[in-house]
Amino acid sequence: MLSAIPGVGGLSAAIIVSEIGIDMSRFETAGHLISWAGLCPKNDQSAGKRRSTRMKKGAPWLKSTLIQCAWCASRTEDSYLQAQYLRLRSRRGAKKAVCAVAASILTAAYHMLKNGTVYQELGAGYFDNRAKNKQALRLVSRLKNLGFEIQIKPLAA
Repeated sequence: MLSAIPGVGGLSAAIIVSEIGIDMSRFETAGHLISWAGLCPKNDQSAGKRRSTRMKKGAPWLKSTLIQCAWCASRTEDSYLQAQYLRLRSRRGAKKAVCAVAASILTAAYHMLKNGTVYQELGAGYFDNRAKNKQALRLVSRLKNLGFEIQIKPLAA
C-alpha cells in the first residue's frame, strides 16, 4: 500500500510501518508524526535570535529510511515529489529540499494509514497550475529586472 508512493519500495514501506505502526490514533495530526520522526527543524531561539535550524533528533531508522526514499522520489520523473524538490532546491538547497520531500512522504503515509486511502499523484505541474497569475507576475517582474519590457496577453482558447 505505501509502496505506491514514489520513491518508497517494498522494504522501505515495511520499515516505515514497523517504526510507526498502523494505528495512527497515537498521533493527533500528521505534524505530530513528523515531529516525532524528527523531520522538522528545531526551534532554538532566545531574545529574538535563532541559533540553530538543524533537524530534531527522532527515530533514527525511520528518519534515514525516509531521507533515502526522498532522494529516490526527487529523481522520479513527472511526479509531485520531484516538482516539490526542484522548487525548494532552488531556494533552500538540496538537503533541506530532500528533508521537506521526506516530510511529505511521511504525511502521505500518515493519511494512507489513518484513512485507508490510496496514494493520489498530483503530477509535476501541480505547483504551476496552482497559482498561474501569481507565477506569471513573478516571471514578468524577473524579466523586467533583467532589462526586458513585455506585455502579457492570454492565449485564445
